[in-house]
Amino acid sequence: MKTVKYLILLTLLAAFGNTKAQDIHFSQFFEAPLLRNPSLAGIFTGDVRVQGVYRDQWNSVTNAYRTGSFNAEYKMPIGGSDDFLTTGLQVLYDKAGTVGMTTTHFLPALNYHKSLSSYKTSYLSLGFIGGMVRKSIDVSKMTTNSQYNGGYNPGAPIGEPFNAPYFTTWDAGVGMSYNTVFGVDDVNSFFVGAAWHHLNRPKNSFYRNAGIELKPKYVFSTGVKYAINEYSSFTLQADHSMQGTFSETIGGVLYSFSLSDYAYDASYVLHAGAFLRWKDALIPVVKMDMQSLSIALSYDVNISQLKTASQGRGGYELSLAWIGFLDRENSARDKVICPRF
Repeated sequence: MKTVKYLILLTLLAAFGNTKAQDIHFSQFFEAPLLRNPSLAGIFTGDVRVQGVYRDQWNSVTNAYRTGSFNAEYKMPIGGSDDFLTTGLQVLYDKAGTVGMTTTHFLPALNYHKSLSSYKTSYLSLGFIGGMVRKSIDVSKMTTNSQYNGGYNPGAPIGEPFNAPYFTTWDAGVGMSYNTVFGVDDVNSFFVGAAWHHLNRPKNSFYRNAGIELKPKYVFSTGVKYAINEYSSFTLQADHSMQGTFSETIGGVLYSFSLSDYAYDASYVLHAGAFLRWKDALIPVVKMDMQSLSIALSYDVNISQLKTASQGRGGYELSLAWIGFLDRENSARDKVICPRF
């Protein structure tokens, strides 16, 4: 029991800090594992996982910020050992504000899981992610000081020295994580990880200014899944991110209840809980697992200084996930030792 209390405490310690960050983020961060840490790719019970998250934010304040994430992972055993290799792909799309600043990421990922035990799940994982990032803006929707001369003239030149209202750059990241199981019959699980994003400091200027770079971001993640009895459990997850002078902390808990008549049957499970993005938003979440398919809905209740203008309204997120097994030799279905959470 002391071990359980220690793991839960470690998870909740990430619930303190300052909020604000430069990167795109999701309230359902646990449904976009490659964005958290590339070494979290493949940590699930199955051979294939496909996930998508859609976020719509700040409709009550300005033009909506719309963000979509898609990731796919394929996990395979390595030789006759208990090691695994996961290949993955992270695609991210974001369109923000009046000028429609659009960002698209296309990031392949690779993660190696090294087994540390022959008797139970205990893995040290090292993951890499990297690829192309493209950003663009709609110049026709811009207004600048050059268009004001005793009044606003929308036909006047914007006066901004753009070579082109778009640019392409390259981004890369690396991460490491550890996951294991504990308790009677190994029904509980735990993971902890750290990631270094933008390690190559990608360029981030429409003016082609070589001195403007995207600062590195460091993400520390942890989670505990603990069974209360044969039909219910709770899962705690938290992330703490640091990028330049900004930081963000988010953490919370989901209570899970199996709707099956059989003990430990995860075919149909209802989850409900809440997360807190420190000094920014309270996030209620409802999720339903239906065999291989999961669907989750969350909503940000704004509690920051913007709550007067937003009237507490932030944004909603919808996520879908599918996890499947392949009919092959050495499938994760037949493996006792496999990464999972």
